[in-house]
Amino acid sequence: MSSLFIRILLALFFLLSILSQKSDGQFEDWCIADEQTPDDELERATKWACENGADCSKLQVDQPCYLPNTAKDHASFAFNSYYQRLKHKGGTCYFNAAAIITALNPGHDSCKFEFLP
Repeated sequence: MSSLFIRILLALFFLLSILSQKSDGQFEDWCIADEQTPDDELERATKWACENGADCSKLQVDQPCYLPNTAKDHASFAFNSYYQRLKHKGGTCYFNAAAIITALNPGHDSCKFEFLP
């Protein structure tokens, strides 16, 4: 009886893992600021990301991702933009340990975080 139960659990786990994947086998992931990182480090890393490939134009005043105007929110947008654009060219979501990967889309309201497969 326990062998049948284990087989059923394994089959369910397998099916769930297949269904949670994108059709091309890719998981969606975003790069965001680690909440434990101090604001001054986030600001330095954001500046670096914006100068090295991230599209930070949406972080300007009156643009969709300006608000909330916090170091964490701006860093998350910049980190993700850099990561999405350069992940297939060796770009990472590290930023001197100021960033983490998440499977939850961090976009909000009119601020859409890009995802590139």
